[in-house]
Amino acid sequence: MYADRLHAVVRRLVDDDHDAEEVIQETFLRAWRAIDKFNGDSQFFTWLYRIGVNEASRRTARNRKRGPVVRLDDQVDPADDRPGPAQSVQHGDLRRVLEQAVRDLKPDYRAPLVLRDVEGLSTTQAADILGIGEAAFKSRLHRARLEVRSAIREYLPEDDHP
Repeated sequence: MYADRLHAVVRRLVDDDHDAEEVIQETFLRAWRAIDKFNGDSQFFTWLYRIGVNEASRRTARNRKRGPVVRLDDQVDPADDRPGPAQSVQHGDLRRVLEQAVRDLKPDYRAPLVLRDVEGLSTTQAADILGIGEAAFKSRLHRARLEVRSAIREYLPEDDHP
């Protein structure tokens, strides 16, 4: 029931599809092994997401020690309804820069950004998933947003930055 949504979150937290699949498998194995520890203090999906986010963080930390991942699937396919090649390139560049900025965030900042801004979870739900207080969550989210904004600064309209 939660696999697709969990996969979407995990995929944004790890470097590639292979890692995401392994994290999902490990998440469900850990949940199955620890199901007797789920006591209903939180929603089941919150408990499961916490396991998934923790496993994704472990995987990301391990991968950072090994070095960067080279991705070959970052090509932009032009669509018929796009205004023109120059704008398509600019949007494709922005998308790649934005994705890279999110991937470059430390896991402590990446997870809040993905859970809140991409997945649309409430601050309370996301903080609960990460096992931190709402104030700490808001602080991490703010820092993540600042780092991403800084990384995409050249793509923002002049009114958005000095």
